[in-house]
Amino acid sequence: MTAANADGLVPVEAPVNSVFYRRPRPGEPPFVEEGDQVDEDTVVCLLEIMKCFRSVAAGVKGKVEKILADSGNMVKKGEAVMLIRPEK
Repeated sequence: MTAANADGLVPVEAPVNSVFYRRPRPGEPPFVEEGDQVDEDTVVCLLEIMKCFRSVAAGVKGKVEKILADSGNMVKKGEAVMLIRPEK
């Protein structure tokens, strides 16, 4: 789990340079929306690296506060794709 930022929000970071996807497949609902409650193991997005897809879990129990990345766009290693407010 990544450390919380100054506002107490925990970033979900891309572990590698990849393409960010909010949905499991085109036409299906997103994994999560802003305001959704998640557990540590809740899948929040997919990352594509050379046609290989990797599920990314929230890593923390709490509420999705902000989705920072746009689906279908490149993200860099270490870039925050969303912010989660941890449950106290």
